[in-house]
Amino acid sequence: MSGTFVGMPAFPAAARDAVRDTTLRGNLRHATHTIRAKRARAVAELDDWERLRQAGKRIKDRTLRHLDRYLVQLEESVTAAGGVVHWAADADEANRIVSELVKATGETEVVKVKSMATQEIALNEALEAQGIHAYETDLAELIVQLGKDRPSHILVPAIHRNRGEIREIFAREMGEWGRPAPEGLTDTPADLAEAARLHLREKFLRAKVGISGANFMVAETGTLVVVESEGNGRMCLTLPETLISVVGIEKIVPTWQDLEVFLQTLPRSSTAERMNPYTSMWTGTTDADGPRAFHLVLLDNGRTDTLADEVGRQALRCIRCSACLNVCPVYERAGGHAYGSVYPGPIGAILSPQLRGTGSEIDASLPYASSLCGACYEVCPVAIDIPEVLVRLRERVVEGGEAVRDGNRVRLRPAKGHAAERAAMRAARWALTRPGALRTGQRLASHTRRLHPRTLPGPGKAWSGTRDLPPVPDEPFRDWWRRTRGGKDGGA
Repeated sequence: MSGTFVGMPAFPAAARDAVRDTTLRGNLRHATHTIRAKRARAVAELDDWERLRQAGKRIKDRTLRHLDRYLVQLEESVTAAGGVVHWAADADEANRIVSELVKATGETEVVKVKSMATQEIALNEALEAQGIHAYETDLAELIVQLGKDRPSHILVPAIHRNRGEIREIFAREMGEWGRPAPEGLTDTPADLAEAARLHLREKFLRAKVGISGANFMVAETGTLVVVESEGNGRMCLTLPETLISVVGIEKIVPTWQDLEVFLQTLPRSSTAERMNPYTSMWTGTTDADGPRAFHLVLLDNGRTDTLADEVGRQALRCIRCSACLNVCPVYERAGGHAYGSVYPGPIGAILSPQLRGTGSEIDASLPYASSLCGACYEVCPVAIDIPEVLVRLRERVVEGGEAVRDGNRVRLRPAKGHAAERAAMRAARWALTRPGALRTGQRLASHTRRLHPRTLPGPGKAWSGTRDLPPVPDEPFRDWWRRTRGGKDGGA
């Protein structure tokens, strides 16, 4: 996976700065509360929601177990339908393939459908280095691009912006990218949407190359699927002469019947709609309609290594609905930029460290960007147990930070750091397996409670800097039990 956002600190430092931004917190609180309330109502309409959720989980797990077979089937189906399949092991290879395909057309401009995969590999920047301008056409992505900003949400990348800020960005930047914003532009949603429509229309009509991702790929037919709400995707997928789709290898489903489940769960979990307004599906090329050339770039970029971890692989079930972000108390306060990745929130906290490894400071900190409250698991439409994976990744960080492939399994490299934590755990194990020593320690702690500090010294300050240490009781529990239960120690 490509690197973190340039210059990003570890999550705790980035989050500390973010929570001080009252405007950001207000924008996030309003948006996330609104989205999750609408989603809850949409999901409650279905009596079989939990069965759909479990069906999605089983389909994804079955597909991941046989991913090699389904990928070969997909390649054969796409090729038979007139498309060309390219395999990219990492971000550099994917960027090279796409750049060469665009240059082969002789074009220097491309229009893009919203795509997490292309953001993951920093495709826009790679194309720019080759003299190719990539124009985002999703409204929120357009706001981010014009504002020289970074996405902060999977579904609503500009969720950290309010209408006034968006109006200022459009008025200031649109003229540098193409058609300028209308005179007297206001911050009403209708005016902002109209300004974006007029700005993008000339790009849609001029572009000869379109670039997309895909929400799903159907192995049995070679069909790709994009679901969206604005219609910009439909324009990018049908008007250009050449279409290039960059898709993670985990986005595959075996059959059309499998697709039916996700077309029910994805819209309700993401936009709280019973059905998304635009569902675009294409299979290869045809002579009479759509692009004349279609290229599919299948992206690994750390996914195979993630697949090898029996606990962590469930992150590859993700269908990018963003429901976990909208219920996460940490995301609501810190925002998406603090995660240092195009994948923010709870899913980003488990996906980015697996795709990129936990060798960097920020990736090692992401598994701790959670209270482990479990709200993310409750709303996930494919039942990803995010808290379980977070604990697994914390173990990886403590044990040395990196996973090592051992045949078909992943083992953790022997520990090199966290000596103080390991020493504390050894001390706790010694005390908890010796009742007499534990009782003596508890009595000593009670007798000296007035001397105890309110914060921990040394490395412990990281935990107690924002918390008071719990007070030690006047009497240990075991002494209280013996006194109130007639001298019986309860076997302790």
